[in-house]
Amino acid sequence: MQNKERMKALFREFSRYLVVGGTAFLVDYGVLYLSKTFLFDSIGDTGVYLATALGFLAGLTYNYILSLIWVFQSAKDQKKGRTVGAFLVFAVIGAIGLLLTEGGMFLGYQLLHMNYMVVKLFVAAFVLLWNYGARKILIFRDDKSE
Repeated sequence: MQNKERMKALFREFSRYLVVGGTAFLVDYGVLYLSKTFLFDSIGDTGVYLATALGFLAGLTYNYILSLIWVFQSAKDQKKGRTVGAFLVFAVIGAIGLLLTEGGMFLGYQLLHMNYMVVKLFVAAFVLLWNYGARKILIFRDDKSE
């Protein structure tokens, strides 16, 4: 029975992460579009990658705050995610996510000549799974023994 309860709790947590990740994606996507259109449009292809990084960082910040407040609730109680070390791990996971994002954008936009906004949709789905899994395992794991 304990395992069934843990699976339910994990499902609820991942569901919350999907909401946070989805809204963080909207922040990311919006900043990408706005910064590419209004800040970096005049510098060509390089502007896509700068706008991608800016959007990713905005979404990452939003995601971090809501992950601490709402997603990883047991971690909130134990203050796991609020340590300097946990923030550094969160940032490293985010940096890897940014590298994955930039690599995916390069592949889709530069090599496959797809629209950068379409490429971002696919890349974001992959990076969402990376971010949740890595953060759950490395920061917000359940240390309770069976």
